[in-house]
Amino acid sequence: MLSILVGHSYFLRFDRKQWERAKPYPPLATLQTAASLRRCGHRVAVFDSMLAGGPEEIDRPLREFAPQLFVLYEDNFNFLSKMCLGRMREAALRMIAAARQAGARVIVGGSDASDAPQAYLEAGAEIVLLGEGLAALAALVMRLDAQPSSPVTELATGLSGIVCATSGGSQRPRHAHLPTSPLPPEAPALDLIDVERYRAVWQRAHGRFSLNMAASRGCSFRCNWCAKPIWGNQYLQRPASEVAAEMLQLQARFHPDHVWFADDIFGFRTDWVDEFTAALRAGGGGIPFAIQTRADLVSPRMASALREAGCCEAWIGAESGSQRILDAMDKGTTVAQILTARERLRAEGVRVGFFIQLGYLGEQLEDVLATRDLVETAQPDDVGVSVSYPLPGTKFYEQVRHQLGAKTHWQQSDDLTMMFNGTYQSGFYRAVRDLLHAQVDAARAARVERADAPLDAAVARELQRRWSALLAAEQCYRNQTDGAPDAAADRAAGLAPAAACLATGMG
Repeated sequence: MLSILVGHSYFLRFDRKQWERAKPYPPLATLQTAASLRRCGHRVAVFDSMLAGGPEEIDRPLREFAPQLFVLYEDNFNFLSKMCLGRMREAALRMIAAARQAGARVIVGGSDASDAPQAYLEAGAEIVLLGEGLAALAALVMRLDAQPSSPVTELATGLSGIVCATSGGSQRPRHAHLPTSPLPPEAPALDLIDVERYRAVWQRAHGRFSLNMAASRGCSFRCNWCAKPIWGNQYLQRPASEVAAEMLQLQARFHPDHVWFADDIFGFRTDWVDEFTAALRAGGGGIPFAIQTRADLVSPRMASALREAGCCEAWIGAESGSQRILDAMDKGTTVAQILTARERLRAEGVRVGFFIQLGYLGEQLEDVLATRDLVETAQPDDVGVSVSYPLPGTKFYEQVRHQLGAKTHWQQSDDLTMMFNGTYQSGFYRAVRDLLHAQVDAARAARVERADAPLDAAVARELQRRWSALLAAEQCYRNQTDGAPDAAADRAAGLAPAAACLATGMG
């Protein structure tokens, strides 16, 4: 049997916004992979980078555990890993080099590695898994177990769904991706990480403790900006009774106050949610939880079923208040459905968050203002605002790839830099983001007093002043149609005109 160190490369400390939010979750997919390898009889340890200080901390487990194999398997349920942030890639490459220097073989899997395997091979990885890669990983580990010193070419012989390093460069098999396994992966090996360290961060920042789960893998919808290098357009749902049993086990072992379901879409069908509820009740009751869903899935029955199951918060990918932009995104939802979903969930006492995406290709000022109006009308309890982010493998990426410059990934999740030539420079979208957050925060504060309470008059006037000032300077933020991709945070030339306009517009 092999000694295997399993790790991932998401360091919370390297992402300022997420570090300040202080809501870390264990790396589910990484821990599921570790559990699968351990079930096969291998000696397995985990280097959990989530709360680590930096990639150099892997040196100690490499020295003390002395693994024959290092499997860098990213948490595919973590949307921040799906974003392929630059700081995390740098950390991954540092850990790969350290593992090779320590004498370990290296296999890598994850969204960024699937999109850009060459970067990982050049850092010292011998094999990159494409997509979920679990079947290929199992075959590779079996071959390494039989002959730990086998050359890469022998390990890879006959396998698809991988890219391997060879003396002549990298080699990609004819069939690039293996189908995703229809079977759910192993339960995450939470015993291989320090769960109490997560609890301490949560308790210190929020006075409660939340853990994560996943009831499904993937998403069958086809929004044209959404990258799906791991599961494609599949939606693989676990049996409701199995998910309920896992929640009850989490409750018994770790006593969390809350659960975050990391699924792209939770529940999907009302009958599944009803089965989940029944199984929880039969086991003595579940834990309050938060989910992600789509506006067009929130029927009256679904809203009621979610509340019965214990859902306390639902995040909806609203994206835009402009129907023209939703249609351009191939989102498949309408503004009316977003508003209706909000009302149905509100009626059941379920908090609602909106994910908003600014700067999509062709978005104009009237579309931005339509998004402002959506937020003002719907009054979500929370909002997450980003700008359109081109990732390989998407229709959106192909539409803008000729505009991309040297910067192809954000360094951290709060970067909010436009990487293609959108209508506006990054500073404009950052200002809109701040105003949308201020709008939601002010409405939420007013509702503390009374559910239908209006904004405080002084607060409303200040918000209006800030919007007016931004709109007065709007032309200064516009890109030239024949210009290069904006990088307002990094290019003084892009900032100078806007700064001059703001000096007069905001006074």
